Amino acid sequence: MPTVKLEPKVAAVIKEGRSPFELIIIGGGPAGLTAGIYAKRAGIDAILIEKALPGGLITTTELVENYPGFPEGVSGIDLGQKLEDQAKKNGLDIIFGKAVRIEVNKGRKVVFTEENSYSTKTVIIATGSEPKKLGVPGEEDFIGKGVSYCATCDGPFYKDKNIAVVGGGNGALEEALFLTKFAKLVTIIHRRKDLRADKMLIDRAASNPKIFMKLDTLVDEIKGDEKVRSLKLTDTSSNKKSSMNVDGVFIYAGLMPNTDFVKENIKLDDNGHIITDEKLATNIPGIYAAGDVRKKILRQVVTSVADGAIALNSVKEYLTSPLAPLQ
Repeated sequence: MPTVKLEPKVAAVIKEGRSPFELIIIGGGPAGLTAGIYAKRAGIDAILIEKALPGGLITTTELVENYPGFPEGVSGIDLGQKLEDQAKKNGLDIIFGKAVRIEVNKGRKVVFTEENSYSTKTVIIATGSEPKKLGVPGEEDFIGKGVSYCATCDGPFYKDKNIAVVGGGNGALEEALFLTKFAKLVTIIHRRKDLRADKMLIDRAASNPKIFMKLDTLVDEIKGDEKVRSLKLTDTSSNKKSSMNVDGVFIYAGLMPNTDFVKENIKLDDNGHIITDEKLATNIPGIYAAGDVRKKILRQVVTSVADGAIALNSVKEYLTSPLAPLQ
């Protein structure tokens, strides 16, 4: 696990199991890192807790083409690294650990990780989302053996192979296009006849000789021995069953928010996203949500960055209000 050099004050309070912070940000994606940048520039005593590597889900994307200021696009890894570097340059300390719950007592919030607890006056939840699984037989059995959710991570293992990409959104098409750098054939499987991706991506995929579209099709089962060998399929228009030989399958069936650790005290919608008002406040005063983890119309890097700034502005207002705990 990565380690970060902490200021003596921060290191001391962590070692003692207490932390009188003004703000704790949970999640180191674009929303969380932006909130951290704004917090330190505002002189707020804040730390960020991240369970893995800063940058969030964008670090699994080969090329981000719709983020303003990068006319040629920017790799997800590079963009995540730049955000992290800027946050650290502004003095933000990053602690690595997985948040497991938040407790509230007389306005004071306590964030519990698997190893420590940290008290704070305010919290910004920016834990983002993770790939949703298809939930079909064979999927769990073949994770790491031909089933993948990250083309950037695993694409190079499929040189000159036949692979399938399941999904019809921007993520599925972006990763299918990336996979053509390695694979002999990429079949995009989507349960509907119309793709949900942007027209530019659809046109680009349709004109790529290595990409084949298999629409109106459901994946019923993933088959194999020591690794993936085939998919069992159903044509949704005719109900006809079929089988397709593949060397691997990349699944982009949507995303689910990382909110299990707050579902007992934070209001969620039916899909598990955190419900906020226009100031990104949750149902608990002093706790805010930003980025893909919250209920919103559009989930993009640019909206996550905006959420981080808005949430931090709300934190500033709260810290100077009568609602904020004195201690």
